[in-house]
Amino acid sequence: MNLFHRGASPRRSASPTTTRLAAEPPALAAGGLPDPGLAALTGEWMIDPAHSRIGFSVRHAMVTTVRGAFTEFQSRLYFDGRNPARSKAEITLSTASVDTGVEQRDAHLTGRDFLNSAAYPRMRFTSTAVQLASPDVYRMTGDLTIKNATRPVVLELTYIGHVTDPFGYERVGFDGTTTINRSDWGLTYDARLAEGGAMVSEKVRLQFDIAAIRSAPLG
Repeated sequence: MNLFHRGASPRRSASPTTTRLAAEPPALAAGGLPDPGLAALTGEWMIDPAHSRIGFSVRHAMVTTVRGAFTEFQSRLYFDGRNPARSKAEITLSTASVDTGVEQRDAHLTGRDFLNSAAYPRMRFTSTAVQLASPDVYRMTGDLTIKNATRPVVLELTYIGHVTDPFGYERVGFDGTTTINRSDWGLTYDARLAEGGAMVSEKVRLQFDIAAIRSAPLG
């Protein structure tokens, strides 16, 4: 499959008769035990690009906020409703697909001052641990790789809900966010304003508005 193909067709929900992993007690976390009703969501999922947004926001010129998103990405997700610690996520994004709505600004972001997409065409998030923080909130720790740097980040993911759409596809929603210091990943552009402040803030807020579709039978 093309790494950044956005038109992949998800599989429809299959029979719940499956081969399970060996039983383990649910992970006890800050918020207590997982909701037993989420057990049915255990399985593999993929992000639906048409109904999801992987974006960012950053303060510009100290007085405005610029928002953008990456429009091409591939995802591999596994959610375990019984034991959230078993859940996993990997998202690979095309750095050249950044879109802020301004062509000149997008060209600057994909150039050497920032993402340098010609040399580093991909950025990646890979989870390393998941913890239930409260009944609807999951704390996902993972490695974020941008350019040559890989550093840990922590996402706060809120479970939105689960439905079966009119076409028979199972869908689940999560919203997540984290804030990073861009210079930690080699994004060190440092233009200054006449007043002395930074043209672009060091802090960047990453936003994951996720609608995922079950991509394989449970098991």
